[in-house]
Amino acid sequence: MSADEPNVEHIEAETTNTVTWSDDERRADQYEARAERLAEENRRLRIQYANARRADFRRAAILFVGLGLVAAIAGIAFENTRDVLFALAGTGLFAAVLTSYLVPGQFVAAEIGERVYTSLADTLAAVAAELGLREERLYVPTDDETPSARLFVPLEADPEIPSPRSGPVVTEDDSRGLVLQPTGGELFREFRNTLSEDLTGAPEQLASQLAAGVVEQFELAAVVDPEVDVDGGRITFGIADSTFGDVDRLDHPIASFLGCGVAIGLDRVVSLEVTDGGSRYDWLVTCRWDVEES
Repeated sequence: MSADEPNVEHIEAETTNTVTWSDDERRADQYEARAERLAEENRRLRIQYANARRADFRRAAILFVGLGLVAAIAGIAFENTRDVLFALAGTGLFAAVLTSYLVPGQFVAAEIGERVYTSLADTLAAVAAELGLREERLYVPTDDETPSARLFVPLEADPEIPSPRSGPVVTEDDSRGLVLQPTGGELFREFRNTLSEDLTGAPEQLASQLAAGVVEQFELAAVVDPEVDVDGGRITFGIADSTFGDVDRLDHPIASFLGCGVAIGLDRVVSLEVTDGGSRYDWLVTCRWDVEES
């Protein structure tokens, strides 16, 4: 075979490699599309479940109202049993009012809580701006008998992490900033007390536990979907329908709970960032930690 003649075996090998690579890319695209469909279906089912719970409570409230009205009308018509029927009417109407306030979502309570948090967030943001602090948010685990965390807002880039017991204003060189009791600290303590199993130190399971705590226990959001990158030291939570409004505010209850939870569960300093969620979510809460830390 001359030098100008094509090498058939080489061409066949290149063709086989190209086909194999194309097949791998096609399968990867299929897996990615399937994962996106499953995530979207999971989000839809969670919202549907929440709406179904609200509908059940509302139907129960309507039934109690109907019972109360029927009993009241019957009490007017039948004098002999009027006392009993009026008592039954009062019970039905009271149960309707109580059930309405117990509807999952707690619209009135959530609105009040959001207003209270807004005042706190505005105050903290004003203090941070006045001191010239960075937008970096670091959640630092403590070594207490009952583990907790503190929020460190530094003045300079790449700061030395101060003792969680210091503060609230830290003036030491390379550690200047604020050390605060995070809003998510007490939420996490309550969450941990109600866990049916031990808090896990594995990032994947920990992320699932925290997401369930936000949605199912505290009902702070309708959707929290975690995405975990263990090798990269990152967990990103997709958030939709936050009860307390914009999640990008300083130490928002959802972000604070997730930051505290990851910091305590992994026993690592966690850097937290909140960004726009694009078309799928309202917000993305990203927790990062140093994978090389021993």
